[in-house]
This record gives sequence, C-alpha cells and structure tokens, in this order.
Amino acid sequence: MTIVKTCGKLYWAGEYAILEPGQLALIKAIPIYMTAEIESSEVYRLYSDMFTYSVDMRPDSSYALIQETVALVEEYLASQGVDLRPFSLDIRGKMEREGKKFGLGSSGSVVVLVIKAILAFYKRPAERDLLFKLASAVLLKRGDNGSMGDIACIVSEDLVLYQSFDREKVAQWLEKEDLPTVLSRGWEFSIRSVEPALDFDFLVGWTKEVVVSSHMVKQIKNNMNASFLQASKDTVANLVKALEEGQEEKIMELLEQASQLLENLSSDIYTPSLRQLKNASHDLKAVAKSSGAGGGDCGIALSFDQDSTTLLKKRWADLGIELLYQERIGHDDKSEG
Repeated sequence: MTIVKTCGKLYWAGEYAILEPGQLALIKAIPIYMTAEIESSEVYRLYSDMFTYSVDMRPDSSYALIQETVALVEEYLASQGVDLRPFSLDIRGKMEREGKKFGLGSSGSVVVLVIKAILAFYKRPAERDLLFKLASAVLLKRGDNGSMGDIACIVSEDLVLYQSFDREKVAQWLEKEDLPTVLSRGWEFSIRSVEPALDFDFLVGWTKEVVVSSHMVKQIKNNMNASFLQASKDTVANLVKALEEGQEEKIMELLEQASQLLENLSSDIYTPSLRQLKNASHDLKAVAKSSGAGGGDCGIALSFDQDSTTLLKKRWADLGIELLYQERIGHDDKSEG
C-alpha cells in the first residue's frame, strides 16, 4: 500500500485579481492534510470519507471530481506507455468540522491528492509543474472558475508567489488537442517560493460561516477594473519584496492595502464576523484580513510580537472566532523544526 497526502491553502493577498491572466497572488500552504491510501485491486474501488459509500468508475455525481481526475491521469499514463490496472483508493480528511468546511481549498487538495496517489502507485515522477498542469486540466475540463492558485500552493506546500495563466486559452487547447500536446505546451504561469527575512506569527481564524466560493467569485468578478488589477498586482509584488527584505512596517501597511482593495471591490467580502476578525488586530503590532473569496470561512493575521499574538488570540476567542492554525514563520523556523 502507498500513502500520500496534500495540504490546504490560504491567500495572503491577490485574491480576485488572480482570476485574470498574468496577475499575482501570495498564497500559504496550511498543514491540515488529506491523505490517500492506494493499493492494487481486482476492480476499481474509490472511497472518500465525505460519503458513506464507495464506487467504481461508473459515473456517480458525488464522486464525479475524483472519477474525472482518475480518468485524466490514466489518459496521461496511457500516453506514456503505462499498462493500466485497477486499484483501490481511500481518501480521508475532510477539511471541515460538523459539516462546515474551513475554506482551505479542499476540492483542489482532492484533485492533487488523487493525482499524487496514482503517480505513486505506478512509481512515476510527480514533478511540481506536472502536478499543477494535470490538476488544472481536470478543473478546467469541469468548467471550474477558479484561478488555480490553490493548486499552485498545494503542489508546492510552501508560501508561494503565483502568476496566473490564460485559463480560457488552455481550456480551448484541452478541447481541441490531445492531453500530451497540451501538457507539453508553455502555459505561461509561474510559481516561486517566498522566504520571509524576519520572524513573525501567522494565525488563521475561522468564522464558522460557510461560503460557496464559486458563487462569490461570479458576483464579484464583474466589479474588477484595470485600476483594481494594477493596484493588486503592485501590492502583491511589493508585499513579497517587503517580506524578503524583512520590512515589518511595510508588510503591515501592504496587507492593510490588500484588505482595503478587497473592501472597495465588494461589500460582500467582509461579513460582520470577518470584519471583527480584522479589527481585532487594531492597536497591536499585527495585521489581519479576510482570505480567499471572503463572505465567510477564514481570515489571517501576521503578528510581530508575542504580546500582540497573545492579545489577538484572546480577542478572537472572545468573538467566537476559532484559532484554526498558528505557525512561527521566518528565518529561524527551519532550525527549530
């Protein structure tokens, strides 16, 4: 039996703008994991703990995302001359609690997880860009309206600067050309790891409000104009520079700027509890904002001293915001691990 895992993700900056080709976003991997176990079997058996039953490859609406991922990876492997054989695949880790999802990009995690599992099963290399392209192809074929930033982060398991590609163009290639041809083309995306040059606490607060990202995205995408896109791109680029140069004040200022851009884009992004999550960082050496589509789910905070972290956590707890995750980030974290 082979076991693989994938993480979750949260946006620090650049959400919404990243839906346009050539835009930038800063996205952080969150080590809350889904795992998959795969082994040889007489027949195909797919199981996810999201559901109470398992399936084979006969179409099932609940398992459509997993089945379509299996089909696409097998199409890729067949093109590489691999002899296909049935397997049993078990997926666990819901990225939710009491039926409420965290908003950590679970559909992206599932797709990457299934791809990693099958490639591991056949002992095939799983380079980051191949994982990214295969997972993006699955979602594009399904008509997914996301930026694929979650995929970029999940395949890297890091803090990444992602530059988006033209999804409409790649979707057209997938309709007209065979998969190996599309995979071999240059998609014009980029993914690079970002290493902050200072220490700080990264905190994730969960509002327990569930949002359907795809609906939010459809509504709000129409509000984006050229000046919003340019401002977002500049903010993300400057934020990465400030992180890599260890400029604490600048980081706080730019995250506040990223937050303000979202607020100006739509009043739906900051729900009352996300606004409370953000405002809890006022008068501290910390900055907080919504993350991702907004309208619920999670917010993030960066805190630059211990007292601020302690106070922010207390304020969140008093507001009923759950601390979902906390991590010490910076140039010392590698040696501590």
